[in-house]
Amino acid sequence: MKNILLLGSGGLRVGQAGEFDYSGSQAIKAFKEEGYRVILVNPNIATVQTDQSMADEIYFVPLQHEFVAPIIAKEQINFIALGFGGQTALNLGLELHHSGVLAKHNVTILGSSIKTIEATEDRDIFRDYLERNQVKTPKSKSATTVDEAIAIGQEFGYPLMLRAAFSLGGLGSGKVFDEVDLIDKASKALSGAPQVLLEEYLTGWKEFEYEIVRDLKGNSLTICNMENLDPMGIHTGESIVIAPAQTLNDEEHQNLRNISLRCAEIFNIVGECNIQFSVNPANGDYRVIEMNPRLSRSSALASKATGYPLAFVAAKLCLGFSLNQLTNQVTKKTSAFFEPALDYVVVKIPRWDTHKLRLAERTIGTEMKSVGEVMGIGRTFPEALQKAVQMLNIGASGLHDYIWPIQDLRREIEFATDRRIFALYKWFYTGGDLTEAAALSRIDYWFLTQIQQIAQIALQIKQELTPELLRTAKQFGFSDKTLALLTEQSELIIRNLRHEHNIRPVVKQIDTLAGEFAAQTNYLYTTYHGRYDDIAPANEVYVIIGSGPYSIGSSVEFDWCTVNLARQMRAHGKQVIIINSNPETVSTDYDESDRLYFEPLSLERVCDILDFEHVAGVCVSVGGQIANNLALPLHNLGYPIVGTSPLDIDNAENRAKFSSMLNELNIDQPSWINAKSSEEIQTFIAEVGLPVLIRPSYVLSGAAMKVVSDQKTLTSYLNEAVLISNDHPVVISQFIENAKELEIDGIAQNGKIVIDSISEHIENAGVHSGDATLVFPPERLYLKTVTRARDSARKIVKALNISGPFNMQFIAKNNELKVIECNVRASRSFPFISKVTGQNLVELMAKVFLGQEINQKYNTLDCGIIGVKSPVFSYNRFKGSDPVAQVEMSSTGEVACIGNDMLQTFYMSWLGVGQRVDKKVILLSVDDKYKQKLLPLVKVLSDQGWQFVATGATHDMLVSNGIQSKFVFKISEQVEPNIQQPIINKSVGLIINLPRDAFNNKDNSDGFKIRRLAIDYHIPLVTNFQLSEILLESLAEFYGKEIAVQSYRELLAGDHHG
Repeated sequence: MKNILLLGSGGLRVGQAGEFDYSGSQAIKAFKEEGYRVILVNPNIATVQTDQSMADEIYFVPLQHEFVAPIIAKEQINFIALGFGGQTALNLGLELHHSGVLAKHNVTILGSSIKTIEATEDRDIFRDYLERNQVKTPKSKSATTVDEAIAIGQEFGYPLMLRAAFSLGGLGSGKVFDEVDLIDKASKALSGAPQVLLEEYLTGWKEFEYEIVRDLKGNSLTICNMENLDPMGIHTGESIVIAPAQTLNDEEHQNLRNISLRCAEIFNIVGECNIQFSVNPANGDYRVIEMNPRLSRSSALASKATGYPLAFVAAKLCLGFSLNQLTNQVTKKTSAFFEPALDYVVVKIPRWDTHKLRLAERTIGTEMKSVGEVMGIGRTFPEALQKAVQMLNIGASGLHDYIWPIQDLRREIEFATDRRIFALYKWFYTGGDLTEAAALSRIDYWFLTQIQQIAQIALQIKQELTPELLRTAKQFGFSDKTLALLTEQSELIIRNLRHEHNIRPVVKQIDTLAGEFAAQTNYLYTTYHGRYDDIAPANEVYVIIGSGPYSIGSSVEFDWCTVNLARQMRAHGKQVIIINSNPETVSTDYDESDRLYFEPLSLERVCDILDFEHVAGVCVSVGGQIANNLALPLHNLGYPIVGTSPLDIDNAENRAKFSSMLNELNIDQPSWINAKSSEEIQTFIAEVGLPVLIRPSYVLSGAAMKVVSDQKTLTSYLNEAVLISNDHPVVISQFIENAKELEIDGIAQNGKIVIDSISEHIENAGVHSGDATLVFPPERLYLKTVTRARDSARKIVKALNISGPFNMQFIAKNNELKVIECNVRASRSFPFISKVTGQNLVELMAKVFLGQEINQKYNTLDCGIIGVKSPVFSYNRFKGSDPVAQVEMSSTGEVACIGNDMLQTFYMSWLGVGQRVDKKVILLSVDDKYKQKLLPLVKVLSDQGWQFVATGATHDMLVSNGIQSKFVFKISEQVEPNIQQPIINKSVGLIINLPRDAFNNKDNSDGFKIRRLAIDYHIPLVTNFQLSEILLESLAEFYGKEIAVQSYRELLAGDHHG
């Protein structure tokens, strides 16, 4: 049997998100179908592809050369697949090739060759190839040093476009205005990439993308073309994207299509690639901007937009199949050698979360900042656009319903931010001029006219909503909620009015061939443009509500839960419908459910679907907070919710109800009040003292939460960030310092716990559970604490009569235990717990939902192995943000490693995030309260030959304890040798910066500037004391030593020698 090594993409980060779980999962299916043995390396434990049922062997280890090279030898790898794990897999594959590992073990690269990869990734070679073949590309030159870049700048003149080679999501790229700007951007880009490209700035040109598949025989197809609403200068991952392209005439489209196919031939692509064009709107002139010789974010979108399973087909082509040998997986009749035809429009909108990061800038440009995306499907652009806006889950039920005030519309339209589409709508709604909007935004007139039409219809609705206008409004994508807002009525009145006039959406099927052949899969969307449904209702079907777009706080973990629940329910013989809106997911794959609705997760649309289908039960427990929030409204409308009663879910969600329940159960909790005025807050603080935690109720990932340690900060926060009134009370709770945090995840049946698992956070309470490093089973908790936590959980589960999943969070200090919260749904640690215990929690959840009695008892405290889960942050994407983990969640993903030793597993998990300490030099910048505590570990490292760089007091302490240290001045002292230099020169391998008060940092402080420099120059940074302790301990133990790798199967089997 031949062995294929598949490299995953690691933790989700900006620029590389869940689309690679989708493409990797498809590749595994395609390879295994042909009888290959698949070995997967991916430390992202929350993915579907790392499930036991997928690959033959899984390695939860860092995607780094020193961990992957031994796997190649051990598993006797014959082939390696680099096209399914994003830029991470591609770069690692190149490293394995150049080091000679692949040649030494006779490993063949599947799909596009190393030569192809390097030719498309190296900016110079790429340009030369295209120019030799008379394909136009922007005038450009590359530089490997800042001095070379300055010389090119002087030759070309400004403005210029700067791009970094071998980088992801436009990282390091940007518009360069002058030489000072160039020096800053080029030095930062070259600290993380070997080469930068400087090219002519094609301001105001339009941007298009073509997705190509090509086989070994040279047969090729364009699967989809897409148009960016935003002009050049805004990364395609930051743009609103429309498929198919709307403003190309047929001649222009055929020209770009032919060039795309030629490019695939020039570079000898095998599998899939994506080509980006820039087109001059004045004369149709074009440039090829770049090419990805792998599956990308765009290919996941193209795949979901057309129904053509790109990743599956690409994997087969890599194995040597030709296109005409493969069948179309949707029609099951036609061959895969066809170009999809679309009789609908798809609109992708990115999901940004910049507001969740302190001090982050909201402008968008050539570097990606968005953390996820949604895809709206409709028969017209306005219908699809407004559906996509609803899908974003940012509180907007359409373009009209944007809750945040936009002060300066003109500025927002000219200098794009994450809310430009709302600014454009408001511009037209308030009578703004079309020509001026086009001049400011450089967006095509066609799109602007469509947005103007939406605004004009809103103005008509405000006058009078007639039945004819109601029908038109629905065809333009207006939600019931927006119509209620415009007419000052309730959403229910609008819904009843619709039903009274028989204005309902019809269900349409995506068949890849615009209805020419009957589809065998049920890939569905709804529209108000149509007379009849393409399908009949299903009987006795279970509906699973997905988790929507990836965002900070709701990520791939919930998609894992959704997919696993669908698979388990189908294994029990049930028919399953999934509703979701996120094209990057495995759950929106055509074969993961009996029916898939690509629709907003709004109450209106979910009800439309539930009214059409014959539903046995609705599952709201696996889609995170979005799905959970629908439980009570759906229950109140009479729909059957499976699992825990929505009334009991509300008893856990509603702070006051939950708190009084804890009092009745005699379970301790931190003191809190629901304050409606500043006076109430001051009275509360007089009783409990500072610090306190401030937050609004009913939120996901602690939006707008803050720990306040002094009166001055409290006053400014209440004045600037929070509106307090009777309608908007603020929850203030006592914040307990230096407390440990622990969590219990489990499944219960009829108020009795079936399985529970306790994990501990390495960081003390005060770091959001989604940003904490999690250890399971716990290593450093007292047995008494564990027993009391389980006892409290048992009482709470009984009181809420839970049937299904739950997650509880506790804080422990001096053996005292307090409950912080209880979520009656699957949590983000469900995949992690399931994989470390080897017991899939969702399997038990499905049995509970279907009413099957579970009598077995599960022991999770003593599972023989240990897992450590580490957060993945994308601070390098959010310019100006302060990289300190706090009570507000800010991580975008996670990785986890499993092993037998806590310290080693932690170290691998920390490396798995993508950290690399490449020098034995540590810069220490720590507050006085931590200095003595860190001293013993620093001494151990010093004895091992590590060097230290430090400012004033830290330097003095080191020297007085016999530890050599290089003295540097603080940034603010502006004297050489300054602390900035070793960071900019990258002469340090790690920075430990421990501020006095992590919750209230000033953006002009020395500490903030050090942290920001560390991120901008790609140097590992630790800002938490507990984390720095365990990291220094693990560096002393494992740095520079070879760590034996074990597969997941070996670890579960207890084969501890590999």
